[in-house]
Amino acid sequence: MRSSQNKVTTLTAAIASLVKNNCHLSIGGFTINRNPMAAVYEIIRQQKRGLHLYAHSNGQGVDELIGAGCVSRLEIAYAGSGRFAPTCIRFRRAVERGEILVEDYSNYQMTLRFMAGAMGLPFLPTRSGLGTDIIRHWGFAKSLRKNDNGLPDQKLITIDNPFGDWCDSPKLVLVPAINPEVTIIHVQQADRRGNARIQGLTFADIEQAKAARHLIITCEELVEEEFLKREPDRNQIPFIHVDAVIPITWGAYPTACYRHYDYDPRYLNNYRQTAEDEESYQTYLVEKIMGCANHQEFIALNDDEHLKNLIADPETGYATGLKRN
Repeated sequence: MRSSQNKVTTLTAAIASLVKNNCHLSIGGFTINRNPMAAVYEIIRQQKRGLHLYAHSNGQGVDELIGAGCVSRLEIAYAGSGRFAPTCIRFRRAVERGEILVEDYSNYQMTLRFMAGAMGLPFLPTRSGLGTDIIRHWGFAKSLRKNDNGLPDQKLITIDNPFGDWCDSPKLVLVPAINPEVTIIHVQQADRRGNARIQGLTFADIEQAKAARHLIITCEELVEEEFLKREPDRNQIPFIHVDAVIPITWGAYPTACYRHYDYDPRYLNNYRQTAEDEESYQTYLVEKIMGCANHQEFIALNDDEHLKNLIADPETGYATGLKRN
């Protein structure tokens, strides 16, 4: 159990101390929503290598970590950034070049895997995947699994229903738990101890957070504990899971953070074009990511008027006037 002490720290320190080369890392968010992008960029700046990455259905965060050469293996359901990149560009290129190993699961299977990890179980049963090649095709060889204590011996196992034909499910799929060494999520509000509140859709972030040995939370707002206690039913993550809290505004940019700001169509369109060209992409890494000392400098590359257009409408939680094309 984590202590109840003040866990506020800097992003640089948190990534340096907890995200090690070759570690098993999970990041939250969904496609272009609430990716922990400030942390992603800091991982890139610190040139972490050999990461075994887990994500549910992530987009921008996964693509940039892979593009920067930080990832060697990936387990995921879907890697895409909506219409901007229905399949993530640097992800696809790395797969085609054989630069990373990828093992794919269904969306529901990935959620169950994180849930099993959060529950302290070795696996959970499901019918998801029956009749598909997801069960048959493995991304990691048996020899790799045997030599890595962080991986289960098998991808998935199909068994006979031990209760017979009850519930009309003669076959079940067992999905192995995921227990990342580190999970990183971005939330709207957290206090100094690490109690956290996610507004809007939570995706698989709660399960990812509770399944991890170590948890880094970046937040838009650092609030007092008394504030969160006023509506405790809206808080999803208690301090006992948390190792570090980093308040950082625009921490999910260029992806969206519900009720704070929307995703940035201009950035994501430009990123797609840049990522498709090798020379342009390397220039992008040097100038936009490595060339900024921190996330504040990265955000400052935008003019104030552009950022203003992304601010969420308090009624809907989205930027209602945003030109998304």
